[in-house]
Amino acid sequence: MKIIRQIDPLRDALKELRQQKSSLGLVPTMGALHAGHMRLVETARAQCDAVIVSIFVNPTQFGEGEDLDSYPRQEAADAALLEAAGVDLIWAPTVDQVYPHGFATNISVSGVSTGLCGGSRPGHFDGVATVVAKLFNQVRPDAAFFGEKDYQQLAVIRRMARDLDFTHDIIGVPTVRDADGVALSSRNAYLTPEQRGQAVALPNTMRDAADAIVKGDDIAAILAEAEGKLLASGFHKVDYFELRNAETLENMTVFEKPARLLAAAHIGSTRLIDNIAVA
Repeated sequence: MKIIRQIDPLRDALKELRQQKSSLGLVPTMGALHAGHMRLVETARAQCDAVIVSIFVNPTQFGEGEDLDSYPRQEAADAALLEAAGVDLIWAPTVDQVYPHGFATNISVSGVSTGLCGGSRPGHFDGVATVVAKLFNQVRPDAAFFGEKDYQQLAVIRRMARDLDFTHDIIGVPTVRDADGVALSSRNAYLTPEQRGQAVALPNTMRDAADAIVKGDDIAAILAEAEGKLLASGFHKVDYFELRNAETLENMTVFEKPARLLAAAHIGSTRLIDNIAVA
């Protein structure tokens, strides 16, 4: 397995891979890999002949006061996991390889980026869309794999790929959870043991709210009650707890399929996000 940090060696390595393999899968990550990332790799291995994993902590998707400097970085451990999983190549570019001097281009995806994390993290999805477009052009995969845990991100990337005529498949992979239901996230490492125990309130509250919505209870009342439950369970701030159309991410006041509950809430210094289908 190769670890490559510069564009020209990447192009040479990809050319060599393409001569040996008929399809390339890309798994974009910011490192600090956990079982959720490895499920993406596993899915890519099942669907593609070769797998490239990118590791790049993208500065443009972090806002002022967010955790860019403290975001966990553990490349050696990540590389060991990926080599054991049969990954062919790690693309771990330096910042100047992604954003060379004078870089002045920004990709903004309207509609699906409105509200939710796009509302509480201004500019976040511009940074995501721009770096993912760069990765697509650098690697030119046949398929790219993203976790459904970052559901709005997945919607933004799918919209961008359609609008900019990227022809490869965008594959969403279901969220991987711990035994207690908490979605796996690199940011879970920030939680104290007490906070980690309290975090289970997020998936539990989402499941209860989804059940009530399907039964036909008042949606506004359900969402308000859910926020109250989170605040009573150890979370100190709820950015959003909303029902959206699962495809367009438009707000829903009347339940119709396909629907998705999406939430983001703060516990201690950590912001957790989650989502589930409502069916």
